[in-house]
Amino acid sequence: MLSITLFGALFAALMLNFPVAISLGISVLVTTLIVPSAPSLNTLVSSTISLSDSFTLIAVPLFILAGEIMQTGGLSRRLVDLAYRLVGGVRAGIAYVNILASMFFAAISGSSPATVAAVGSNLIPHMKRLGYRNDFSAALTASSGMIGVLIPPSIPLIVYGVSANVSIGSLFIAGIVPGLLLGLFFAVTSRLLVTNYDSQISINQTVNSPEDILPFKTVLKRSFWAVLTPVIILGGIYGGIFTPTEAGAIAVFYAILVSVFIYKELTLKNLYEVLFSSAKVSARILALVLFSIAFGRLVTIAEIPQQIAIALQSLSDNPLVIIALINMLLLMVGMFLETISAIIILTPILLPVAIAVGMDPLVFGIMMTVNLAIGFCTPPLGVNLFVASSISQVSVSRISRAILPFLVSMFLVLLITAYFPQSFLFLVDLIG
Repeated sequence: MLSITLFGALFAALMLNFPVAISLGISVLVTTLIVPSAPSLNTLVSSTISLSDSFTLIAVPLFILAGEIMQTGGLSRRLVDLAYRLVGGVRAGIAYVNILASMFFAAISGSSPATVAAVGSNLIPHMKRLGYRNDFSAALTASSGMIGVLIPPSIPLIVYGVSANVSIGSLFIAGIVPGLLLGLFFAVTSRLLVTNYDSQISINQTVNSPEDILPFKTVLKRSFWAVLTPVIILGGIYGGIFTPTEAGAIAVFYAILVSVFIYKELTLKNLYEVLFSSAKVSARILALVLFSIAFGRLVTIAEIPQQIAIALQSLSDNPLVIIALINMLLLMVGMFLETISAIIILTPILLPVAIAVGMDPLVFGIMMTVNLAIGFCTPPLGVNLFVASSISQVSVSRISRAILPFLVSMFLVLLITAYFPQSFLFLVDLIG
């Protein structure tokens, strides 16, 4: 009765087009009022507030604010300029620039849509001028943006770490290799597509950027303070100098310092807009976390994880098959539910199942994040598709067709993280 009421109310609220956070709150409220076996509302509110009082969770709004400041203050543009100078002068070079710039910005923002917006606004128009098809440019940018949820600092990994009580630092380290693999596979895919479909682009064609005619040392000097950002953030975390939450605060301070006093592109007016924009995003995410804690509490009381584990094990007792079934479920969910929402809702349900078949919670977190990140690039949700569409003026349906080759790369990385976890765990052992 409890589980039927809980999920019935959730799906009803979602069908009525309520936001996910509000839908979670409605389902919790309806269940506590209707189901006699549910805990009282006062008890549930008290436990929710207690569990949400997390120092680690403060890292989420801090990194969101830091990313917004860096994008407005000119740091992201200088990272793109550096990527131009590094890989822009070879065949398919501008595609490599797109991928490399996305990886640079991912190490600042931790957000996939933010990465697409920052990199796409700079590169998609430029790729069009160089003769690249609009749908290819938009698809590549949308795909590269998903790297932002893996290369640290990653907001989804922070949320998973809080939900599953897993070390944020270890998750950050574990996310590096899958993020680099995605970048490598996207580069190979781009090279093949350019060879097959864009043969009109000269093999010696270089990036027609003002930055390209400057010496490398000049470009590096101009982008030095931007490049230093991920070094400070990640070096401090892995060096044990500060925690991920403290790293978020330092990132905000550093971003303001560089944007105001060195690059001088952040004004008081811009700062107000940045604060307002980041506050809206942070409020949405933190509301999700708050309501999901209460939702997860009821899920545990209803013994839903145990029921799912029994159901999956009745289909097969092979751990590899069960992991495949979990991935299929996550892929379907990722197509309809935003990544952070899905992590918050499904972690308390699926993590016990994964542990029961011998999967480490750290490995499950990386697998889950890679899996759900694919949802950024698949309709009907496909947030990255819509952001890339608004920049390129290409329809979402055309981008969805053009992104199919990149989806193959995503699935390959997903298989590696699910079935060959030592490919990234060795780095955790080495650094941790």
